[in-house]
Amino acid sequence: MIGDTIAAVSTPPGKGGVALLRVSGPGTLQVLGAVFRTGAGKALSDPEPRRAYYGTIRTPGEEEMIDDGIAVFYPAPHSFTGEDVAEITCHGGVLVTRTVLCALLCAGARQAEAGEFTRRAFLNGKLRLSEAEALGTLLDAATEQQRRLARSGLNGNLSRAVQALYDRLCTVLASIYAKIDYPDEDLADLSGAQIRTMLSEVLCDVQRLGATWQTGRAIAEGIPTVICGAANAGKSSLYNRLVGYDAAIVTDIAGTTRDVLTQTVPLGQMTLRLYDTAGLRESDDPVEKIGVARAREALEQAELILAVFDASRPLGQEDQGVFSLLADRTERVIAVLNKTDCGQDADTVRALRAHFPVCIPVSAARGDGMEALVQCVQARFLDGNLDISQDAVIANARQHAALTRCRQALEQAIRAIDDGLPTDLYCTDAEYAMQAVAEVDSRTVSEDVVSAIFSHFCVGK
Repeated sequence: MIGDTIAAVSTPPGKGGVALLRVSGPGTLQVLGAVFRTGAGKALSDPEPRRAYYGTIRTPGEEEMIDDGIAVFYPAPHSFTGEDVAEITCHGGVLVTRTVLCALLCAGARQAEAGEFTRRAFLNGKLRLSEAEALGTLLDAATEQQRRLARSGLNGNLSRAVQALYDRLCTVLASIYAKIDYPDEDLADLSGAQIRTMLSEVLCDVQRLGATWQTGRAIAEGIPTVICGAANAGKSSLYNRLVGYDAAIVTDIAGTTRDVLTQTVPLGQMTLRLYDTAGLRESDDPVEKIGVARAREALEQAELILAVFDASRPLGQEDQGVFSLLADRTERVIAVLNKTDCGQDADTVRALRAHFPVCIPVSAARGDGMEALVQCVQARFLDGNLDISQDAVIANARQHAALTRCRQALEQAIRAIDDGLPTDLYCTDAEYAMQAVAEVDSRTVSEDVVSAIFSHFCVGK
């Protein structure tokens, strides 16, 4: 319940120099006064806002000190959550931190759930939904591009773009309502063609914003990528090269990799959800058979396929099998011509370039050609004209789905106008479009969606 007071440790678990505990809710001052005394020994019941107080921390009703520390009070609405908030810093020992938290709970606070502080900030209007999601991305950021994308969302770039679309749809709907309600008045002098033009202009901007999803997803979530090929083509060597360490066993023995290995790895400015698969070959080994079956399943879900071939030797029967398996997937394939350090078989290279539109020669063992491979992958998924620090970018599937519904409703409204259907019919479509765009960044989303978003946050944030 948003009417109660919550507390949590906001620093990571474990031993550290200091720990930060946070309290939020209407009972914050009472909790703070019950556990914290100033250096003069007085209860901190009426603190000056945003001033740091040094003092001691005690369990309510007990005189023995738990620890000394610093307390700061942030009154509503000028706080992260929009409620009264207090932050207490103490020494970062595991037992000390746990004991201070217990003291806060004894004073009347409740243990906060994961993401509950940020959820309260959202519900109290301190954060838009896209900004809250960007904060989650920032906390999970493992690459510089993920950090930049998250900062863009927190700076409100997406919020402002969505608000502009919403406002324009409100203007269009006002014109449509006037056309319906006052058909004989000057307010209704907009023709269907003029309304169509206005909807088409909004649609173009919705499409442009929706197109940023490919870049946003490539950075924030990663592209499902499968490494496949014949046994001993160098798949695991490439996997290790991309991962940055020896995550997969590399030997000259065919069938060494028997299962699908997975890893999320940064690649240049984007991220790959990388799958190293068993060699695609027939085998009597029951374990290897399972690995090959899983490899084929992974291929079905992959949006990028790195098909590895040993370009230093003639193509074999297993390579031909890879050709056949990827015949209807060539638009998703980058053929990796591996083992260039061992020379290149001219007939093999010619056959591969004839079969696959994109071929990149590399030596996974030495790292030769890897930069060209990175650039090739980035060119496929990243919009080079997009400045993720300044431009609005769709960063997750929920936002993309809502914007897709908006686009579909606008397209339907325009078709209705073109077909000469009554005004109230395309009015309904325009209303659906406005509702959908509101879902990108407002509170017009279900409780289940909100709960799912904030459940991914850590406790204390």
